Amino acid sequence: MLVKGLCLMKSDNIKAGIARTPHRGLLMATGVSRKNMKAPFIGIASSFSDLVPGHIGMRDLERQIEKGIHSGGGQAFIFGVPAICDGIAMGHSGMRYSLPSRDLIADCVESVAAAHQLDGIVLLSNCDKITPGMLIGALRLNIPAIIVTAGPMLDGECGNHHKLTMVTGSFEAVGKYRNGEIPEEELLALEEASCPSAGACQGMYTANTMACLTEVMGMSLPYCASASAVSSQKRRLAFESGMQIVELVKQNIKPSDIITRKSLRNAIVADLALGGSTNTFLHILAIANAGGIDITLNDFEELSGKIHQIVKINPSSTLTMADFHNAGGVPALMQSIGEHCEQKDEDKQFYGKVYRNKEIIPDYDKSTYTQAGLAVLYGNLAKDGCVIKTSGVAPECYTFEGTAKTFDSEEDAMKALENDEIKEGDVIVIRYEGPKGGPGMREMLAPTSLLVGKGLGKKCALITDGRFSGATRGICVGHICPEAANGGVIALVEDGDKIKIDIPNRTMELLVAENILEERRKCMKPFEPKVKSGYLYKYAKNVQDASHGAIV
Repeated sequence: MLVKGLCLMKSDNIKAGIARTPHRGLLMATGVSRKNMKAPFIGIASSFSDLVPGHIGMRDLERQIEKGIHSGGGQAFIFGVPAICDGIAMGHSGMRYSLPSRDLIADCVESVAAAHQLDGIVLLSNCDKITPGMLIGALRLNIPAIIVTAGPMLDGECGNHHKLTMVTGSFEAVGKYRNGEIPEEELLALEEASCPSAGACQGMYTANTMACLTEVMGMSLPYCASASAVSSQKRRLAFESGMQIVELVKQNIKPSDIITRKSLRNAIVADLALGGSTNTFLHILAIANAGGIDITLNDFEELSGKIHQIVKINPSSTLTMADFHNAGGVPALMQSIGEHCEQKDEDKQFYGKVYRNKEIIPDYDKSTYTQAGLAVLYGNLAKDGCVIKTSGVAPECYTFEGTAKTFDSEEDAMKALENDEIKEGDVIVIRYEGPKGGPGMREMLAPTSLLVGKGLGKKCALITDGRFSGATRGICVGHICPEAANGGVIALVEDGDKIKIDIPNRTMELLVAENILEERRKCMKPFEPKVKSGYLYKYAKNVQDASHGAIV
């Protein structure tokens, strides 16, 4: 290690040559032997947390990854990355930190790996903002990287309630209890049964959608997205990922070689076929930005006109990620939609033999669905676009016209719902909840779940410049751009205005004459920031709008 010569590995910058004697001394303090100084230095960016159900099982996966790295001839180093549980942060001021944490996570991954000159990195992730944050960090670093998503939790069971999820067993159950449909004892039993193990919440919500898209991009091993968090298969995948990262380092295969315009468009195709979370619009745009790849909302709009949904997983049906995995998972999905992808696994070497349950993942041309699972809408309410999860909308509700009821915060809307002030035919308008206005672009799972629980899921709509959880279903339009804080038309809506949502024609219109809107604009007060210091203040000052991925 003391001989002069060229750096053969990035980590030689901290361990090779006489000048690096102090560095080696410090590394030896961590337990690195002189022999292992010659090995590739591989980071394990772990988002383990006792606070996050999706991450509590990661200690074992850390060990499996570490063993795989050492078996492959590498030297592993574990470091921590923050993680937020969106479910626990939901419905209060804490949700303002969820989306901003994506960029914080990217910063953490980039900072630690770059400061210590790591040769490669395994990114141990699972929940909503952690996976995209780690992908953004990996692209910034552009060193060999692989993602291990920790996997979905087991389905819940409670009496005659089967295949419970976090949404059906808790969030929507609150609405049923408030409606008098279930007693308190049943609500408490559902509460205890809905999340029975470690893992990401059980449906095709944001965490599992991002895990699937990560696998589609080629950044995680086959079946990693859907293998249960508590399965032996997940432990083996973690070990194999540790082995694989050493090979990626040896071959110098970087994220920029894997995440390309074609692979991102493949991810969009898969997203549309799955009917994934609307949060993926934000994350794919942000990932593309980190890699300098030209992907915009136009790509989603174009592909949604060509691709239809083939799989419906909760919240769009009663099927869960366990059913999706047992039906063949992402490899089976890619087998079905492969001809519609731009980057094809033509030699079948990547996925190999795939066993597919065609009742759950049918052949593409045998699907009975006609719409893409996600859509971009435009109109005078959203000239820069807005998004809807069509897979969560009943076909008879694809066109909806209703009367606006406006709220300048999620809390105000929740009070109206709890007090039974929302009636059939209303369009709930929640504004000043965008990336800048929130700040932080909160998710609206609490009000949408309450709507469904109260039996109004097909009778009312909810539109916002904020976001929705991947668990949201119903006529829910989010990411309205421009947002209210930037002077968007959503700020001009008044109670009693008519709003029309037309999914087949991809439009959403405020049915108010332009001259009236101009008069209202003259009376509009300048936006006053809600936060004056701290992380959210910095975020609000720098964040771009949702149509650009809410990047900073």
